[in-house]
Amino acid sequence: MADQAKRRIQALGDQLSPGSSTELKPMTKVAAGSSAPRVKDKVVIITGANSELGIGRATAHQYAESGARALYICDFDGSNLAAHKAEINALYPAVDIHTRQFDASDEAKVKEVIDDALARYGRLDVFFANAGIVGPHALFTNIDDADFMQIMKVNTLSVFLAVKHAAPAMQKTSDAKPASSGSIIGTASVAGLRSNAGSTPYSASKAAVISLAQTTAYQLVGTNVRVNAICPGLIETGMTAPTYESARARGTEKKIGQLNPTRRGGHADEIARVALFLGSDESSYVNGQAWAVDGGLSAGHPYVPGRIG
Repeated sequence: MADQAKRRIQALGDQLSPGSSTELKPMTKVAAGSSAPRVKDKVVIITGANSELGIGRATAHQYAESGARALYICDFDGSNLAAHKAEINALYPAVDIHTRQFDASDEAKVKEVIDDALARYGRLDVFFANAGIVGPHALFTNIDDADFMQIMKVNTLSVFLAVKHAAPAMQKTSDAKPASSGSIIGTASVAGLRSNAGSTPYSASKAAVISLAQTTAYQLVGTNVRVNAICPGLIETGMTAPTYESARARGTEKKIGQLNPTRRGGHADEIARVALFLGSDESSYVNGQAWAVDGGLSAGHPYVPGRIG
């Protein structure tokens, strides 16, 4: 064996030997280990949290399980909020749960819930602006200006107001939170990325949410307050329940989601886990992004297998 090869083998052995004096430089870690609570002690606001099948409810459970100090679960419809609070309190008694019934596009109400979080806890860490509506399923020529603007108000203005008031709140510091930081997440849609996934006003409103995330992320430069958008595909929620119910009645439920490579529709919990990641310090370098969680639908052009040509 050549002397040079022997020296290389000896050097490798020295590095692997338990008694080796070689020390690796420590890695920079920006968050606790992945097996630890991922949002420990964080104060979180979630809008659009009333639905039994909804992304808001599923996300509240993920944050509670992962160590949040306080959760504000909010919705225009308050019919299930008390039940959600009781359920989460029973499962995670250490988490403070507050319910609020208000319109997420009402600026005074949005500011009020943020001010309450600051007054009680001296901090705000996550705002998940998840409130939204589908609006009428109709050709654009049959949608009037009032319907169009209502969809934009609920789906887009609500996210703008969340960023407008949550971002300054997240920059406030205290002994418990010595540095500015925070995560604002808007619920957009695959319909905001590609056509044929929603009506014209719905798609426009969700494209605007993505633009808001991108533009405000840059305007918050240096604050360590991040803004991102989640773009769900077809998820079984209260809004999509009629689609699922109709398919089940016809016996065609297995056809739902067949245009995506995962070949199924999604579950609210699958969106909630992405929302948890984006709200945690593990996503500290994710900013101004539109995350598609759609089974791969937006990755390509839909086609019928076996019929390309």
